[in-house]
Amino acid sequence: MHHSNIRPPVDQVITDMVNYVFDYKITSDLAVQTAYHCFLDTLGCGFEALTYPACTKLLGPIVKGTIVPNGAKVPGTPYQLDPVQAAFNIGTIIRWLDFNDTWLAAEWGHPSDNLGAILAVADWLSRESIATGKSPFTIKDVLHAMIKAHEIQGIMALENSFNKVGLDHVVLVKLASTAVVGHLLGLSREELTNAISLVFVDGQSLRTYRHAPNTGSRKSWAAGDATSRAVRLALIARTGEMGYPSALTAKTWGFYDVLFKGQAFKFQRAYGSYVMENVLFKISYPAEFHAQTAVEAAMTLFRKLQAAGKTADDIEKVQIRTHEAAIRIIDKSGPLHNPADRDHCLQYMVAIPLLFGRLTAADYEDDIAFDPRIDALREKMSTLEDPQFTKDYHDPNKRSIANALTITCKDGMVFGEEVVEYPIGHKRRREEGIPLLIAKYKTNLARIFAKKQQDKILEESLNLEKLVDIPVSSFVDLITF
Repeated sequence: MHHSNIRPPVDQVITDMVNYVFDYKITSDLAVQTAYHCFLDTLGCGFEALTYPACTKLLGPIVKGTIVPNGAKVPGTPYQLDPVQAAFNIGTIIRWLDFNDTWLAAEWGHPSDNLGAILAVADWLSRESIATGKSPFTIKDVLHAMIKAHEIQGIMALENSFNKVGLDHVVLVKLASTAVVGHLLGLSREELTNAISLVFVDGQSLRTYRHAPNTGSRKSWAAGDATSRAVRLALIARTGEMGYPSALTAKTWGFYDVLFKGQAFKFQRAYGSYVMENVLFKISYPAEFHAQTAVEAAMTLFRKLQAAGKTADDIEKVQIRTHEAAIRIIDKSGPLHNPADRDHCLQYMVAIPLLFGRLTAADYEDDIAFDPRIDALREKMSTLEDPQFTKDYHDPNKRSIANALTITCKDGMVFGEEVVEYPIGHKRRREEGIPLLIAKYKTNLARIFAKKQQDKILEESLNLEKLVDIPVSSFVDLITF
């Protein structure tokens, strides 16, 4: 049997992505405003992660002591690195605590993960430009790149479930980051086409590290790995390295046949600025997003228990009514082995607020988790999928993430049902959420910087009209040591 060696046209999915990156003009004020808040919140998540040695041990140059002239700086640290390693560092601190933004659809993910690649490349190129007397990128360029990266990752996620074929959602981080940083790097259309094709023929991460019984800390640096790989692939394409036009559709050897069970990608809508406009912020709790409303309901029930003179010790059972995605991802019994395991367990994230009236990143650490009351309370919980919750989760006009909790006490007293459909970070609660997001940002700045430097950062960053015109490297200098 002979195989045709005639090169096919470029897969339409790749062409559409390239055309979007090159041709789409950002005109949505809502998208820019949301990207601005996303930028602040994402940096703040990184600052908090720097207080965790398990995260910081992974940071810095590959060869200790290496400093790259005009390299990208890593916020909150003294490191100045090549853009590939800088993307890994920035992407890792952003993602470490599972506290940055979220997108929920057929596939899940955290579109602000892409800032790891965007900020590293924009900062590096800005320093190179200043050194050669050229105009640097500004924060406006970063925000526009974020909008497009969010859009690519989010639109791909609407109808295409990578988790159902065992792949981790960071494939979409690698894809979106490659597309937007390739454009920042000045790639031609052909070069960007090649870069994106390289993403699809690249190795993809398995979800092994996100699920029982193997849940582990790689899930906290997987996005950093994806952003660094994106920068590397874009730089390879910039050399003129060839691409693979039917990387998706090639029979037997293409992405669809090898990794997607022969199915082609489906698209619900064209690329624009929809995803950034509708992205979900994690504001109140560092919890896997499908549990955010469950935690909020648990906090309300904690207060009701207190008012009735009761504690978690009085609880006989807890019924959690939830949606299918939560059942599939975070409904978990048995021992929990590490913080990464715990922040992907619905029952653990409900137990902590019922016991202590809080849920912080520190509550996933061993000194809290070893409290025997937590597992005892987990054993009293049962979960049930509500088909309407699942339907509303997928409804593009609702995009709810509903949970409902009912508590029955040993004396027969019943509390509930406490229903929360939309978390504070949802677009429907944006007005309520933004002041809390800014407060979260300020708290995270205070974890890392002295008061004088905090004040300088806040002076520059809390005014969007002023911030957008600041050169990227100038702002990054403010938030590094």
